[in-house]
Amino acid sequence: MTRHPTLAALAADLEAGRTTARKLVEDCLARIDDPAGEGARAFIHVDRDAALQAADAMDRLRAAKAEPSPFAGIPVSIKDLFDIKGQVTRAGSRALDDNPPAESDAPAVARLRRAGFVVIGRSNMTEFAYSGIGINPHYGTPKAAYARDIGYVPGGSSSGAAVSVADGMAHAGLGTDTGGSCRIPAAFNGIVGYKPSQSRVPRDGAVPLSFSLDSIGPLARSVACCAALDAILADQPVMPVSPRPLKGMRIAVPTTLALDELDATVTAAFDRALKTLASHGAIVEQIEVPEFNDVAPLSTKGGLTAAESYAWHRYLIVAQGDVYDPRVRERILRGETQSAADYIDVVTARKSLIERATARLAPYDAVAMPTTAIAAPTIAELADDKAFTKANLLALRNCTLINMIDGCAISLPCHQDGEAPVGLMLAGVNGADREIFEVAAGIEEVIRG
Repeated sequence: MTRHPTLAALAADLEAGRTTARKLVEDCLARIDDPAGEGARAFIHVDRDAALQAADAMDRLRAAKAEPSPFAGIPVSIKDLFDIKGQVTRAGSRALDDNPPAESDAPAVARLRRAGFVVIGRSNMTEFAYSGIGINPHYGTPKAAYARDIGYVPGGSSSGAAVSVADGMAHAGLGTDTGGSCRIPAAFNGIVGYKPSQSRVPRDGAVPLSFSLDSIGPLARSVACCAALDAILADQPVMPVSPRPLKGMRIAVPTTLALDELDATVTAAFDRALKTLASHGAIVEQIEVPEFNDVAPLSTKGGLTAAESYAWHRYLIVAQGDVYDPRVRERILRGETQSAADYIDVVTARKSLIERATARLAPYDAVAMPTTAIAAPTIAELADDKAFTKANLLALRNCTLINMIDGCAISLPCHQDGEAPVGLMLAGVNGADREIFEVAAGIEEVIRG
């Protein structure tokens, strides 16, 4: 897989005059248009004319020394569930085709624009964000960046976002993460994905999956890229990330659930990563986290996600249910069978879970586990519903643990060149976002050699 430039490298090139915003946009459009590439499946809509106009505007502002940020003019993709002024928000579905265009940008989109990023298009996604695999029967499924001749799933739900970044069709992607939807596609495509503490970024103007669990985060090519984007999305100053020294760093590796059913590819990459960290002086401690055993019982009837998604979809699914991906419709309808008492029980139990897990994990610099229990399966093998269900659960499991305890987490590539991509997830408790970026920056320097 080609290694494309980071945001910092692009900003330096723009500042030095080695490139222009228009050139960056034209290059991304050329990659999107490449008939041998995945542009037709990675994007639901390409905002070609507006992107070129915005790029020209940023070039004029830079020439006048008035650019809004060092990143002004860099093209980004926007997951299809975000409102973009003047466009219909479809959330990867056909059920919303008749909705009116959005009257304004979602706050997350507006903040990226305010920093001068150029919106190049709406990226494909799992319909209504309801899967960690990334298959979309309506708009096609983009192949993951690895071994494209075979055709591996891209991960979901921010599938097009990850593929757009991995292929250089955009230089960052705006995604969401309810149970891994930024981290899973990042892991499957060999890039970096971040799930912030939920309250950092407003979720207005984004089609919800679960308002208790949805987070808005970036997909990009480095820890520093994600840290800069996260700051912009959180409406905070962009500050350099100081890599935390590995010597003496305390890293907890949960033996409860998170290491179960790992495939051989993930096991090898994860074990190698832990040995590398230990060799650089990190203190890697295997610990039991019994709170993780409480997560699955909270989802026996579909949990928060099914209940809250059904509340949003209940009228639309009556009118347009035959348009939905059957796999998505089935999962949403699990919420119909939950009673108010069932839902309240889950909300109450989750509050206790968060308190107990936070107390257990707070003393560590980070919690480390594989982002997913499996490497990306092929698109073809998941045509079978049983295979799809099993792969989806194994893709989502570890990431969901962090959403359920209201934490923050980043996925870093930890495979070697030529190997199937594998993600190393580093997680922290709620509010530990800055610390996780510092830890991840230190680990990023050594993890892939």
